[in-house]
Amino acid sequence: MTSRRTLDLCGAVFGLLVSLPIVIIIAIAIKLDSPGPVLFTQLRIGRRGRPFTLYKLRSMRVDADKGSPVTGDVDSRVTRVGRILRPLRIDELPQLLNVVRGEMSLVGPRPESPSIVSRYNAEQRAVLDVPPGLTGPTQLAHLDEAAQLPPDGDPTEHYVRAILPNKLEQDLQYIRSRTLMGDIGILLRTPVCLLQSVLVRPRASGEFSRRAGS
Repeated sequence: MTSRRTLDLCGAVFGLLVSLPIVIIIAIAIKLDSPGPVLFTQLRIGRRGRPFTLYKLRSMRVDADKGSPVTGDVDSRVTRVGRILRPLRIDELPQLLNVVRGEMSLVGPRPESPSIVSRYNAEQRAVLDVPPGLTGPTQLAHLDEAAQLPPDGDPTEHYVRAILPNKLEQDLQYIRSRTLMGDIGILLRTPVCLLQSVLVRPRASGEFSRRAGS
């Protein structure tokens, strides 16, 4: 077992144990807030182009996956509980299970849906050489990408054409230079960056939030 995989397993198991009481409380809130299951699952593309089932706490209506994979803050598909969970990415805690299963890593490029990955060019597909991550430098750098999405038009097309190329280039740079200590630093920075993002969010108005699926 590699040192990176050891970090993933230890970190994911620890995270699951620590977050279990929180997840139980959130699960009750989700059931009381709207009909449907507590967990939301969606197909994503992992290492070497292999599809896998991504786990999340449900933050949208049960039929939300029929719409665009780009979700706005004012999107009517988002539930009341979801509007609390999504800014701090609390709905992504179940993805620690994906890490334990070896489908994801704690740090890496964000996994995208098949419809998005199908639009990668040959060079961009190199991001699939490593497991996708729960967090990563590119993800932290784009916590404010909400402001880059237009209030009108097709948010998916705008994301693919105007935002995704830059994110993939940053992911490729990360892959070329990543180290285990660097990943540990990213893990330590993640909660701070998320908190800072939430604190500045109220200053923006009419912004949209893209969350690579619901």
